[in-house]
Amino acid sequence: MNQQQLEVPVVLLIFKRPDTTQKVFEAIRQAQPTKLLVVSNIPQSHKTEDIQKCQEARAIIEQVDWNCEVLKNYAVTYLGCKERISSGLDWVFQNAEEAIIFEDDCVPHPSFFRYCQELLDYYRHDERVAAITGDNFQLNQQRTHYSYYFSRYTHFWGWATWRRAWQHYDVNMNLWEEVKSAGWLKDLLTDARTISWWSETFEATYVGRKDTWDYQWIFSCWLRNSLCVTPNVNLVTNLGFRADSAHNRDPYDWRANLKTVPMEFPLKHPKFMVRDSQSDSITQKRYYEYISSKNTIKQRLIRKIKRAREILGNYRAGQNYGGIINMLRHMVKG
Repeated sequence: MNQQQLEVPVVLLIFKRPDTTQKVFEAIRQAQPTKLLVVSNIPQSHKTEDIQKCQEARAIIEQVDWNCEVLKNYAVTYLGCKERISSGLDWVFQNAEEAIIFEDDCVPHPSFFRYCQELLDYYRHDERVAAITGDNFQLNQQRTHYSYYFSRYTHFWGWATWRRAWQHYDVNMNLWEEVKSAGWLKDLLTDARTISWWSETFEATYVGRKDTWDYQWIFSCWLRNSLCVTPNVNLVTNLGFRADSAHNRDPYDWRANLKTVPMEFPLKHPKFMVRDSQSDSITQKRYYEYISSKNTIKQRLIRKIKRAREILGNYRAGQNYGGIINMLRHMVKG
């Protein structure tokens, strides 16, 4: 997309990580969108170090050096994740018919922009499709030769949607009690374990035990039997698995820093519009159920082994850990 400006508006959600914000910004700069909408939270007033980092992140937006309309929605007081992202995206779709959306730690492959632009146009008036994601968690497994498949899961580490779809978003999940009491998830999901996982997740979100905005979007899409276009290669990597993350702090989590692969063009569109239930089953087990099991002894051991292998590889490559004993301490900590 660097040969001509990107016509689709781009959204950047930022907070207090200027280093990753800079990397995402550089990817956006290469695409040169004609419109950039920036949504920013602000830390609580007593967190002076975080406020400084927030100011540094906001300053990055002033680096726009191409022909671009920049709109800003900056909080003046701290808002929770649920309120800040949901209100920010409401504002976005008051100012744009469609948009490509990034959080401040999600870096796309350059081909992601063209992929989104073409598909936003291709499905613009197709109410069956609610979103387009750049995330693929199949770990190189592909069921078809097409460029993408249809999923029930709307991943958010680089994604796109339209105003026509976002208008159905309900941050408060007002229909959850009715769906829950009538057992509608059984009709939608069928698998008992999956039903249980999502029932617990939606309930926790509904009553406020989870300060989030994204499960509400999934719920809103499911109420309309909407589909998400999902690439058959991974187009976005998440750099945010570290200590200052709100949710994902382990850099040895398998989802961290996933390799990106270029999308090939022209796109090969599926000749049928059927949800890929096999791929969704893999995503449910590998991604969502992992979220609730990552602190088990088994998953912690897997991450420790991954850490040990990486440190040993770095040691063999010449990295100095201050002796064998210190290297072993690095292997087992965390």
